[in-house]
This record gives sequence, C-alpha cells and structure tokens, in this order.
Amino acid sequence: MSTGRQPLLHDAVIALHAPTQAWSRSDGAMTSAIDGLFHGDRRFLRGLWIDVNGERPEEIAVDESTARTAVFGAILRGIDDAAPDPHIDLARTRTVAEGQMRETIVIRSALATAAEATLQLVVEPDFEPLQEVKAGIGEPRPWRTTVVGDRVTVTSGDASFELAADRGQWRIEPDRLCLEWRFRVEPGTQVVLTWSATMHDPSLVVCSPSMPSDWELPTDGVDPRLALWVRTALDDLHALRLALPDHPKDAFLAAGPPWFFTLFGRDSIWAARMMLPVDVSIAASTLRVLARLQGTRDDAVTEEQPGKIAHELRASAFEMPGEGISLPSLYYGTVDATALWVCLLREAWRAGMPREEVAELIPNLRAALDWLAASAGADGFISYFDRNGNGLSNQGWKDSGDSIQWRDGRLAAGPIALSEVQGYAHEAATGAAELLDAFGEKGAERWRSWAADLRARFNERFWVTTDEGTYPAIALDRDGRAVDALASNIGHLLGTGILDADAESRIARLLTGPAMYSGYGVRTLSTESGGYWQLGYHVGAVWAHDSAIIAHGMTRTGNHKEAAIIVDGLLNAAEGFRYRMPELHSGHDCSEWSQPVPYPAACRPQAWSAAAAVTCLGLVGTLVGPSACV
Repeated sequence: MSTGRQPLLHDAVIALHAPTQAWSRSDGAMTSAIDGLFHGDRRFLRGLWIDVNGERPEEIAVDESTARTAVFGAILRGIDDAAPDPHIDLARTRTVAEGQMRETIVIRSALATAAEATLQLVVEPDFEPLQEVKAGIGEPRPWRTTVVGDRVTVTSGDASFELAADRGQWRIEPDRLCLEWRFRVEPGTQVVLTWSATMHDPSLVVCSPSMPSDWELPTDGVDPRLALWVRTALDDLHALRLALPDHPKDAFLAAGPPWFFTLFGRDSIWAARMMLPVDVSIAASTLRVLARLQGTRDDAVTEEQPGKIAHELRASAFEMPGEGISLPSLYYGTVDATALWVCLLREAWRAGMPREEVAELIPNLRAALDWLAASAGADGFISYFDRNGNGLSNQGWKDSGDSIQWRDGRLAAGPIALSEVQGYAHEAATGAAELLDAFGEKGAERWRSWAADLRARFNERFWVTTDEGTYPAIALDRDGRAVDALASNIGHLLGTGILDADAESRIARLLTGPAMYSGYGVRTLSTESGGYWQLGYHVGAVWAHDSAIIAHGMTRTGNHKEAAIIVDGLLNAAEGFRYRMPELHSGHDCSEWSQPVPYPAACRPQAWSAAAAVTCLGLVGTLVGPSACV
C-alpha cells in the first residue's frame, strides 16, 4: 500500500455514460493518478497508451464536444517525411457506453509513398476500489487472463473485463497486455483499428435507466455564452442519468464523476429541482427512488431515522483514509435532504407531476414531516451531529470538516443548526400544507403553525451584527450561539418565506458586495473572515449551484439587479471552463484573473453545476444588470 495524494482533475479529459467513466490526458493516454476506465465504484484500467514504432504520437488537438465521446488528434513524425508540414496523422475517437469503452484509431497519410509501421496498444489492469483511487494510496489487484481467439478476458475476484480488437495480436505480460498491429497506409488513404473493453461487476448497485430522455431548451436570443452552457449542460445531464436495478425506469441524476457517480439525496434532489423547467419526470422518479429508501428505523451507524431521506448509496462501505471517515453503503448523514425532498414534491406537483403519482407519495410526505418535527431540538431548530464518530462531521451541503466557522476562523462545535436548513424546513412545511389541502388530507394547519413558529424563532435567534453588516448567522453552535461568519448559506434563505422583504434585500446586497462576489459567482465565505482561502473547498471557493440557487432566490424576492450580477458572473465562469462547469472553482477575484481559476480537485461534470445552466436560463428574461468585470 503506497502513500499518496488525492488526484487532481482540472487538466484531465473525461468521457462518461453513467455508471461508466474514462479519464485521461489530453493526448488520450491514461498515465496520471486519476486516469483510467471506471465502472461503478471500481477502476478496471489504470494505464492505457499507444505508440507507433515505439514513439508516442504527438498531440495536436482534443475535442470533448459530447459527454460520451472524446477525440484525440496527433501527428506521427516518427514515420513522416522530412518536410516541415506533417503528412501523416492519427485521430483516436473514444466512446463510452454503459459498461464499455470503444476506440477507433484512424491513421491518414498524404505522403508520396506508402508508410509501414507497428502500432502498439498497452493496457494496464487495475481493479482498485474508487475510494483508494481518491486517497491516492491503492495498488492494482491481482488479475488473471483467459484468451479465446482474438478476445482476452481479465478477471480479479468477481469482476472482469473483456478486450476485443478487429485485428492484431495480443501479448500478455506480467503487469500489462499489449496489442500489436502491423499496418501499411498507402498515399491518400487511411487505415482503421478498433478495439473495446467491456466490464462486468456483479456488485453494482446502480445502472443506466431503461427509459430514454429527450432534453432540449430553446435558447434563441439569449447571451451566446448561456446558449452554449445550456447545450453542454443538457448533454452532460443526459450522461449522468442513473437508476436502481430493481426499478430501471425511475431515473435520477448522479451527483458527478469521479467520486460521486451514484445516488446522493441532496445533490439529486437539487439537480431535479433545477431541471423542472425541462422535465418534470426526472423529479418524479427521483422522488420515488428516495421514497423507497426513506428511513424506517433508528440506526446510529447508518444515521437512519424514521422518515429521513438518504444521503448516499454505494456498492460497499466508503472509506476515506486519513480522514477517519467510514460511510456505510447506504448512509443517511444529511440534515437537509428530507426538507428538500418535500420542497421538490410540492414544486413537481405544481409543475405538472401527475396527481396520482403525487398521491402515492403522501405517506412518504407525512413521514418526512414527522422527521422534521422530531429532529427539532429543545430550541426548536433542526440540527445534526455525527452520532457514530466515523461519519460526516458536517451534514449540510457544506460537508467538509472546516466548513462551519466563526468569523475569526475558529471551528464551530456541534450539534450544529444551519441557517439554510431552517429555511428549507419552513418552505417544506408551508408547501406541504398546500399539498395536504389540495389532496383533501388532514394536518395542513398544524404545519402552517409549525412553520410560523420556526420563522419567529429564527428571526429572534439567528441575526448577528459585525463590521460587515447585519445578517443571519451561518448556524447556531452546540451552546445556541449564533456563529457570525458571513457565508453564502444565507442566500439559500431567499424565497423560503422565513425572512421579511427588507432582510432579503439586505442579504442580496451583501452577497453581491466585494467580499462575497468574485465576478465568477458568490464565494462560499467572505474574504473578511479569518478562515477565508480562495481555494478552500467550502470556505472561499465558488460553487455554481450555490450561486444559481442564490440568484433564483433573489428573483423570487424581487432583487433582480443583484440576481443579474450573479448570473453574469456564472456566465463569465462558464465561458472560462468551456461551458462544462466544474463542481467548484476558486474564489479568486476577476480583477486579479481574467479567467476563472480552477479548483484542481473539482469533479466534473457535476449534476447541480450543470443544472445551474437551466436555472440561469429561466432567470434571464427577468434580469437586467451590468457585468461586474468589464
């Protein structure tokens, strides 16, 4: 077992079709720490490259025009003539489908004479669990091969992959497999080699949905940046669709590759919520998937509780070496997914989810509401605490260990009651009351009263005043003290009904001020905070979904000017990332950097970052505002 570091992702190329993903360098080679062919929670190949007469092709271009396909262009100077212009090139097209990667290698020649050479394809098997790849500590698992004709099967334990090629000869070496292919390309012609790797893993708990999707949105007349972002985002979201094998028609959106390529309650809910203008059915199926996994018992190990919505589903326990975290395969350590599930049900119903489908989920709605009421502590606020000591210490969307800080940089002690969770709960309770009334169910007044009481308590306890102004605290700590850092969390309160209009306007102005707004979106933490760092995962970096949620809340509350500023910043960022928005990016200011600075370990594509494009498209008709960086 080696000691390593989490792989960086910002300069890698990815092709994906959930639950399969292929990461590589920009020349198509898989030679870096993150690189490889993954299926589910396992990396099947760690190494892959080609050479021609022992020399690597020289990269000249890469095209990631679709989520499932990457094309790598190169020249072959080792077998070219002496002229300054290249006369022989290679195009390598990689396509990923569920459980499979296929490549087509095309060699074209404009030489005056025929060229002969040997192309070698090198494959290094792996079978390493995803969690070890993430930690940078793993080693390839032992494997064995079976050769039948021109096909090679590589097996490790109960997992395997099959290599197939249209021509060539496979050679098995102790740590790799090599395909050698002798070719001759005549002047003005081309030769083609195709090969594939098909993976099998009986431990998979997710699969591609059996139902197709057809997502399009009109973008005529909008900012060209937004049109390109929406087009890229919808293609990525197609590729992120997953289902559970026992209900393959019910699709949901995987959080994102490489580490979160599975069901995540909060992420899947937010992505489905943002996608409501495109497709109500993805919300309906996400609601059903999570309802089937809704908690029914109390279990401190998994954090399951009756009525609670799950956080994460894996094939096996997910370990985070060095962090002291061990998450069971089905983990419920989320404080906000339950309220967000209720919010999504109400919004999906209003967006056209069939009445009979909503009615089937009313029992789950009641169970979720009961969990909200039961989870409110003695002070009446919903809080979290890692009950077994091996789970997530923070269980809101900012779930890193240092995410909840005082303004001077000290970490807040739990149990923690997050400000935005109280807003979600207020919106959930009022929305549930509307649903119960509409379906002739009892209990609506109870939840309206509960929400009103929560609103009153929140406005009495959560407000703080610092040098930066007066605003809601990020949280209450274990002693009930208001944690005074200015953070993006408070933007999620906008439109939930828990604040009055004046408070919402003050928050909108603060979040578009220089301490919070970078020109590429809203920072997660104010630059005036002691713990701020522009590359801090949740303490300074910018998350596209976070900014889009805030902009949407601003429009819901009539703060259109501020919403326009944030949308423009997201478009600046989208352009800088070639319209595939990563999970997060640096909080560096646009006055310092003319392009957004990557967060080097950010996942991409990410469901809620992609779905943020849909939210922004829905806002543009109502927004008028200047760019912050011109």
